[in-house]
Amino acid sequence: MNDLLTGPVPTEGPAGGPAGPGAPAPRPRRTAAVLRRRLRRIARGLGRRTARGLAALARRLWAAPLTLTALAVLGTVGAATGSLGRGPSNALLAQVGVGLPALAAGRWWTPLTSLFWCPSTLSYLCTAVLLLLVGPAAEQRLGRLRTLTVLVAGHAAGTLLGAWLVAAGSRLGEPWTASVAGQLSVGPSAGLFALAAVLCHRLTAPWNRRLRLLVLLVPLGMTLYVGHLQSVQRCAAVLVGLGLGALLQRGRPRPQAHRPAHAEARVLVALCLVAAALGPLVAALYDNASGPFNTFSDLYLSHPLAPDEIADACARSVHECARAHAVQRIFGTPGRLMAALFPALLVVLADGLRRGLRLAWRIAVATELSWLTLLGLFYLYPEPVDADEVEYFVEAMLLPLLTLALLLATRRRFRLDLADGAAPRLALAVGGALTAASAAYVGLGTAVADRFEPGATPWRLLRGLPALFLPPAYNDLAPDYPIALRGAAVLLETYCGLAFWALALGALLLAFRRSAVRTDHAAAARARALLTEHGGGTLSFITTWDGNHYWFDEDGRAAVAYRVHGGIALTAGDPFGAREARERAVAGFARYCDARGWTPCFFSVSPEIRAAADRLGWRSVQVAEDTVVALPGLAFTGRKWQDIRTALNKAGKQGITAEWLTYRQAPPELREQIREISEEWVLAKGLPEMGFTLGGLGELDDPEVRVLIAVDEHRVVHGLTSWMPVHEDGVPVGWTLDFMRRRTDGFRGVNEFLIASAAQRFRDEGARFLSLSGAPLARSARDERPTGLQRLLDRTGQLLEPVYGFRSLLAFKSKFQPEYHPMYMAYPDPAALPRISRAIGKAYLPRLTPAQGVRLVRRLSG
Repeated sequence: MNDLLTGPVPTEGPAGGPAGPGAPAPRPRRTAAVLRRRLRRIARGLGRRTARGLAALARRLWAAPLTLTALAVLGTVGAATGSLGRGPSNALLAQVGVGLPALAAGRWWTPLTSLFWCPSTLSYLCTAVLLLLVGPAAEQRLGRLRTLTVLVAGHAAGTLLGAWLVAAGSRLGEPWTASVAGQLSVGPSAGLFALAAVLCHRLTAPWNRRLRLLVLLVPLGMTLYVGHLQSVQRCAAVLVGLGLGALLQRGRPRPQAHRPAHAEARVLVALCLVAAALGPLVAALYDNASGPFNTFSDLYLSHPLAPDEIADACARSVHECARAHAVQRIFGTPGRLMAALFPALLVVLADGLRRGLRLAWRIAVATELSWLTLLGLFYLYPEPVDADEVEYFVEAMLLPLLTLALLLATRRRFRLDLADGAAPRLALAVGGALTAASAAYVGLGTAVADRFEPGATPWRLLRGLPALFLPPAYNDLAPDYPIALRGAAVLLETYCGLAFWALALGALLLAFRRSAVRTDHAAAARARALLTEHGGGTLSFITTWDGNHYWFDEDGRAAVAYRVHGGIALTAGDPFGAREARERAVAGFARYCDARGWTPCFFSVSPEIRAAADRLGWRSVQVAEDTVVALPGLAFTGRKWQDIRTALNKAGKQGITAEWLTYRQAPPELREQIREISEEWVLAKGLPEMGFTLGGLGELDDPEVRVLIAVDEHRVVHGLTSWMPVHEDGVPVGWTLDFMRRRTDGFRGVNEFLIASAAQRFRDEGARFLSLSGAPLARSARDERPTGLQRLLDRTGQLLEPVYGFRSLLAFKSKFQPEYHPMYMAYPDPAALPRISRAIGKAYLPRLTPAQGVRLVRRLSG
C-alpha cells in the first residue's frame, strides 16, 4: 500500500536469521555485500519508476496521433528544405512566409504554408515543446478533427489579423508598427496559441484561469518587448482562439466565472509581476527587438555602453571618460549581475506575493514607486523631455504604473505576516549587509585613495554610495564620485554593491519561505503532545491547526485552544488533556479571559463541557450535530446499507480503487489533482472557503492526517477524504472525517465509496469509532423545546443551505446509520451575543471581501 501502512522491516543476522542482542556484528565484507544489494534494489526501483513514466508518456503520445503527425511533418519538411539549422532561406521565406509584403504581392497561400517552417533551430525546439504540451490535451478534449480545424483556422486567422493590425498602425504613423510592416513570419506558434486559447474553455475553473493568463501574458509580453511581426500574430491568434472557444462552448457547461480564491489570486498577481520582470530579459536574447516597451529596456536591464557613447564621454572630460570605462568594466566581471537588479528584485518579491505576505506587497509597491521616481529623474533631469521624446516617456512610465495599479487593487489579498522573529532578523540582515558594504567601500577606499580618480576622501566616497547600489544604467543620476582605476579600488567598486544585494535578496527569500501564521510554536508542540497522550473529543485534532493560541491549566494536564476576535476568546472544540481535568478547564479558562478583558465562548463542545459551563451559570445553544459510527462488528448488510453497497460495487466495476497516502509524501501529480479538485470546489461556489472548525487544503499537510483517495486505472483522482486521529493513551482509537471533495465529472458515488472503505480499514485496525464530523448549523434532534436563539440559528442554517449545504451534508451522513451527538456553543453573557456572532463570522470567513459579502447576501436573498 504505502509507507503509512507498512511496518518496520526486520534486520538479519549473519546467518540470515533475526538479529538478536547476542548476535555478532556483521563483517565489513558482509556489510558491503548488503549495501550493494540495497543499492541494486534502489536502482531497480528507480528503473521501474522511470520505465513506468516513459511508458505513460508513450501511451499519452500514442493516444495523440495528430500531434505525432504534426511533429513528423514539421521535422520532415524542415530537414528536406535544409531549414532545421537556420530556418528557411531568404528565397524560400519569400514564397512561404506570411506578412504584408506577401499579401500585397498576391501570395494568398502564405497563411497556410507558413505553418510548415520555423525561423530557427531554437524556434523548432520551442514549437515542438509547445505542440507536445497542447496537442495531446486538445485531442482528448476537443477531438482530432476539431483540433486540426482550430489549429489551421486559428493560425490563418491570427496571422491575417496580426498583419492587418500592423498595417493599421503603420497608416496611423505609429513608428513601431511601421518598423515591422516589412517582415515575414513562419512557424505554427500562432495556431498553437489559438488552440491553447480554445482549450481554456474545456478545463476546470482553476486551470481555465491559469492557462488563459499564460496564453495572454506570453504573447503580449513578447509583443511589448520583442515586437516582431510573429509576436503580434500570436496575440491576434489568442484573441481569435478565445472567441472561437466561446462559440464552441455554447450549450456546454461553462467554467465558473467567479473571482479566484485568495491563493489563486496571489499566484496570478505574482505571475504578472514575473512577466513584467522577465520581459526585458527575454527581449535581450533577440536581435533587433523593437517592441514599444523595449524603448526603455536599457533602464530596466542595463547594457554595456556602445563605443560611440564611450567616445563621447571621453571627448567631454577625463573624469567622464574614466566613469564610462568604469561602467563598461563592470560587464566583464560578476558585477554584471547588477544590470538585472530590478528584474531580480521583482522575481523575489513575486515569491512573497505568492505566499500572501504583507511585507512583500509593501516592498513591491515601494519598488514601483522608486522606479517611477528614477525614470522621472532620468527623463526630466537635467532638462525636461522635448516633444519628440514624450511618447518614449509615456511608454517608460506605463509598465510601472500598471503594475502599481494591480498591486493597489489587490492589496486585500496580502495580509499575512512573517513568522515570529523573522522581521527583526530580516531587518538585521539587510541593515547589517548595507552597513558592512558601505563601511567597506568608504573605509577601505580611503586606505587606497590614490587608486581613485580623483583622489578619494571619505566624503567623496560617501557621495558615491548611490552609484554603488544602483544598476549601471542609472550611474549618471548619481552625484559626482571618485572612479576606481586599479587594484583594490576596482574590487571595492565592483563587489560591494553586488555583495549587499546578494545578501539582501537571499535574506528576503529566506524570510518569505519561513513565513507562517504567528503562533507560539513551543505551546503548539506542547499542546500536540498533551493531545496525543490523553486525547479529547472527536474534533480535538483541529486544535493543532494554525491560527490557534493555547491556554494550559496550572497542572499542565488540560489545555484549551482559542483565537481572539474583537475581544471574544473563541475556542475550537472541547478542552483536551487528562479526562478528569477537562471540565475544570472551563472555569480556569474563564478566569484567564476575565483577567485580560476577554469574553470566553466555547464553540462546538460536547454535552459534558456544556454541563460544566451550565454549572457556572452560562447559556448554551446547539450549533452542530456530530455523527459517530461504531466500528466493532460493522457490516454493510441489510436494506439500510443498500446505497453503500451500491457505491462499493460500482467502484469495483469501473476500476475505482481506494489508496491511502499522506499529502506531504504524495506524488506531485496526485497533489496537483487534489489542489485542482479543491480549487474547483471553491470557485464553483464563488464564495470564500470556510475555516475555523472546517479544514481546507492547508490542513492536509500534517503527517498524522491520513488521506484516502479514489483513483481509476488512469491515475485520475475522482475524490478524496482526510481523517484526523482521536487519541487515547497515546494511540488512535477513532478517526474523524475532515476534508471531503469530489471531482465534478468524476464517479458519482465516490464519497460513499471513500467513507465505506475508510470504515472498513479502521475497523480492521481495531479502531472503536469513526466520526463523520459535525455539520454546522444543522441538527436532527428536536427533543428540547427550541429557544429564540436556537430558532434563529435554525433559520440561519436554512438560509445558508443553498450556499454551503450543511443540512444536505447531515442528510448524506445519515446513510451510514450514525449516532447523533449534539454540539453546543456555551457563553457567559447574552449581551455579548452580537460580538460573539461577529467573532464566529470572522473565524469562519476571515478573508471575506466586500464584493463576496454582497454576493453572499444576493444568493441568500435569491
